[in-house]
Amino acid sequence: MNVLRRLPLLFALLSAAGSSYAAGIHIGVVAPQEGNFAALGAEIIAGANFQIQAQKDTATVVNEPCTEDGGRSAAEALVAANAQVAIGFLCTETLEGALPRLKDAGIPVITVSVRSRILMEDALKNGWSLFRLAPVDSAEAAVAIDTILKNWAAEPMALIDDGTIHGRELVGAIRNALEEKGLKPVFTDTYRPGQDQQIALVRRLKKAGAARVFVGGDRSDVAVIARDAKSENIPLVLMGGDAMRAADQPLPLLEGVQAIALPDYASLPAAQPTVQAMRAGGIEPDGYTLPAAAAAQIASQAADGAKTDSKPIAEKLVGTVFQTMIGPISFGQNHELTENPYRLLEWRGNAFVPVTPSN
Repeated sequence: MNVLRRLPLLFALLSAAGSSYAAGIHIGVVAPQEGNFAALGAEIIAGANFQIQAQKDTATVVNEPCTEDGGRSAAEALVAANAQVAIGFLCTETLEGALPRLKDAGIPVITVSVRSRILMEDALKNGWSLFRLAPVDSAEAAVAIDTILKNWAAEPMALIDDGTIHGRELVGAIRNALEEKGLKPVFTDTYRPGQDQQIALVRRLKKAGAARVFVGGDRSDVAVIARDAKSENIPLVLMGGDAMRAADQPLPLLEGVQAIALPDYASLPAAQPTVQAMRAGGIEPDGYTLPAAAAAQIASQAADGAKTDSKPIAEKLVGTVFQTMIGPISFGQNHELTENPYRLLEWRGNAFVPVTPSN
């Protein structure tokens, strides 16, 4: 079912959940309900709604227009609804507007999307109770660096990027860290993205002697590079970043291409009971659906622990290991995930799978 068509049903279900279940924790769900991000908002609402109903908790859904003024309005709506925890929050601007008021009301926030390092620094400095299931914006590079040092240190290695801000910053962070460890690439370059062929690039990689290549670029560009390297009989191991988790088109990805990326949560063993139940209810667990459901689980478990220990919910969010359908989750004193969720994956068949020694 199309997520946009599903929105009215989701809102109705959430309203029903608020009236038909016994009193438990009251969770605010903040997500876009209109505009360009409505489809992503529908994923958040679907996942949160599913888990909130399963837990027999209640919820208030608040629209997120992704502006600071909208964040302030969302915060007032959450306060008026007596929300105990707020989850969702797709946009940095919303959080910037909402967090000061939510601090005053004692409502902690769990974002499933926002990765801004600066925002978290501001939150810690100002005492805002912001926690995030999304990895910090340096987490992708950290796993790439560790993987290259472990697996590629003995091989001639190249670093290339597509010239975008994210591509340049990702590759720049990797290069600086590797060179600090004494590992210098044999080739670095910024390629022109969106091309039908990259034969000249792969020939230059061959001339430089590169056997391993990290690509800070889109999946479609990596697919072209992989195809052209194969056609030129140039054996290259290619690795991209989280941008590799995109549609396998227009050119299919070749077997064995690697990615430092977030796992497909719907494929995790721990998620299978929830995935099956969601699909039985007509909900496809795409995108933010399972992280939003996990955020609702965390909120409920933290509230239960806070009630038992007579502590604020925000205190229980720090250092507690929460059991969720996407695995154990805990937040450190810095309110970030204690475990980096990025993994080394490899394209096999029609999906990225975790790399194991047998791969």
